[in-house]
Amino acid sequence: MRALITGGIGFAGTHLSRHLEASGDEVVLTDRLIGGPDLLDPEGWVRLLADIRPDAVYHLAAQPSVAASWENPALTLRVNTEGTLHVLLACRDADVGRVLMVSSSDVYGGTAATDRPLTEDEPLRPVTPYAASKAAAEQVALQAWLGWGLEVIRVRPFNHIGPGQDDRFVAGALAARIAGAEHGNGEVTVGNLSARRDFTDVRDVVRAYRAAVVQGEPGAVYNVCSGRPVAIATLADTMVALADRPVRLVTDPALFRPVEVPVLAGDAGLLHAATGWSPTIALEQTLQELLDDHRARRDRT
Repeated sequence: MRALITGGIGFAGTHLSRHLEASGDEVVLTDRLIGGPDLLDPEGWVRLLADIRPDAVYHLAAQPSVAASWENPALTLRVNTEGTLHVLLACRDADVGRVLMVSSSDVYGGTAATDRPLTEDEPLRPVTPYAASKAAAEQVALQAWLGWGLEVIRVRPFNHIGPGQDDRFVAGALAARIAGAEHGNGEVTVGNLSARRDFTDVRDVVRAYRAAVVQGEPGAVYNVCSGRPVAIATLADTMVALADRPVRLVTDPALFRPVEVPVLAGDAGLLHAATGWSPTIALEQTLQELLDDHRARRDRT
């Protein structure tokens, strides 16, 4: 299978590329940072898809930051929603066989006022501009299947973490600060640690992406998750215990988000039934490898 990954040099894209190659696929990467078309350049996508003619497209490229979406909601909506439309139109014109549209568990938003793992039938109640942009992009993807017959499969990954994740996201930020504190004053600044999230190793997540493309139903949407909510405090305490010298957590109110959903966990039963996928990598292993990765980054600077 010839596969194109948009956002191919990002965190998930890098891991996905490795997994697809290990599975025997021919992989082509595109990313704005290596000269690929901008998501707001529809003609650029038409030219690229016409040239590559992939069997499958994994659409990961996006404006991924919730914090940045508060600062510029209009641009976030354009990049994530209009940009998805541009990619799908180009896929349609190039007769791509399968397209994976990567959404986000954030689309559930305010629905998550319960400890019950969320299924794909839950109403979408986005509370951030980022989540709204992904919910809208999902509808564009669904229309592409229903209206054009383009075999689009949507996935809603919950929090995915692992080596290679940068400090724009909570687990990466904790790992970076703890690695820095080991060679600094021992203080680790943190925001709200009470929120609970569903964490899955990125290497398990990318296995789910390929499984969905190969075995999923066109038009379907699948949660990609562990099914277990874990407090951010647990991540912090686990990595503090892994530190090579004593470090301490210091709360900084400036790091709190404007709106915080207290708990968000999913049910991946639909994906498991369709593909047999389940996560396999333990959270403790992921956190150890994430912390080691940020130590290596620290030592290179």
